[in-house]
Amino acid sequence: MRLAPLFLLAVSLAAQDKPQALTNARIVPIAGDPIESGTLVVHRGKIVAVGANVSIPADADHHDASGRTILPGYVDTHSHIGGVSGGDQSSPIQPEVRTLDSINPRDARMQKAQAGGITTVNIMSGSGHLLSGQTTYIKLRDAKTIEELAVRREDGSIAGGIKMANGTNPRRKPPFPGTRAKAAALAREQLIKAQEYAAKVASAEDGEGPDRDLAMEALAEALSGRRIVHFHTHRQDDIITVLRLAREFELRVVLQHVSDARFVAQEIADSEQVVGSSLILIDSPGGKIEAKDNAFSNGVALERVKANVGFHTDDGVTDSRLFARQAALAVRAGMSREAALYGLTMAGAIMLDLEDRVGSLEVGKDADFILLDGDPLSVYTHVLETWVEGKKVFDRSDPKDRLYAVGGFGASHDQWMHVHDLESEGH
Repeated sequence: MRLAPLFLLAVSLAAQDKPQALTNARIVPIAGDPIESGTLVVHRGKIVAVGANVSIPADADHHDASGRTILPGYVDTHSHIGGVSGGDQSSPIQPEVRTLDSINPRDARMQKAQAGGITTVNIMSGSGHLLSGQTTYIKLRDAKTIEELAVRREDGSIAGGIKMANGTNPRRKPPFPGTRAKAAALAREQLIKAQEYAAKVASAEDGEGPDRDLAMEALAEALSGRRIVHFHTHRQDDIITVLRLAREFELRVVLQHVSDARFVAQEIADSEQVVGSSLILIDSPGGKIEAKDNAFSNGVALERVKANVGFHTDDGVTDSRLFARQAALAVRAGMSREAALYGLTMAGAIMLDLEDRVGSLEVGKDADFILLDGDPLSVYTHVLETWVEGKKVFDRSDPKDRLYAVGGFGASHDQWMHVHDLESEGH
């Protein structure tokens, strides 16, 4: 009785070996000017051709995309999909905690993010700690385990950063800090310990190094630049504190939220440690005192000083299905369309050290792209299809997928994945 699903799986795998050619589309490659009647060819998970006049392999499957717009898959640099959790209340700094160990790959919000055109995500723990753990970069493939979703570095390890925070969120009763100054002092203390640990490891001869310390290992990776520090920060003085810490310890940082970015935009642009600023532009600011002055103009303020600026959902603060709205709101406040679309795609890729793989439609990059039925920044536009590494993972014309896009009974039921043949395989 199990021969049928195995046969279908074999057919599916064979089909993946065929090139896929999407023709007659308006292609916005991000890396260049829009192509009004273009062709995108993908094969074995990679982009093999893109342009107005490209050679299509004879054995390719053709997809007429007339009237459609093709963009790179969106990159969300700050999300909490997957029911993720991080550090507990035992201490304010917990770099040894790995979000990888707490992500549910069958969370319904994974499919909702696909429905929003998101293909790459930085899943982070919360901001109630000075450091709440290691983040996990994932691709929104249709997968059954977090290992199948995870982005891998060249050495095979799972890619991710570290989540830190300052301002009001991590302030509370001891052992947590009660003031901003104490918060910075605690962060410095642990970073200095990590410097000392890394120095001992580097100078040790065989068998003579320090005892293994998972917390110090993770912080050492941040100090070396292997892990980008994704720093939750809102107020202008807190942003400057992050820049100060980053300079002192040569940390590579992504500024997350930066509600007051417009007040210190030049300082952000001048910092050699800042990889980028990831904004959340919500139409109903509130919830915490530091976000009350968040403004749509943060995007244009950072664009004017030539800073790398992108967007994130902070899902569930905002819905992944409406991710493109962030860019539209920034354009409404004066940001250029080009910078806004770059902010949904390439800017985020840079913030995750994935710019060589995702963020633009270029030959050799991962075949992550979306099909839209209109202007990417229009409220009337729908994501019709989402492809990850050459495989279609969302199709609005499929009733099962459409449910995740529009909502309704079952749309928020975890475990109801739409992985093909999932039920027939006994999972």
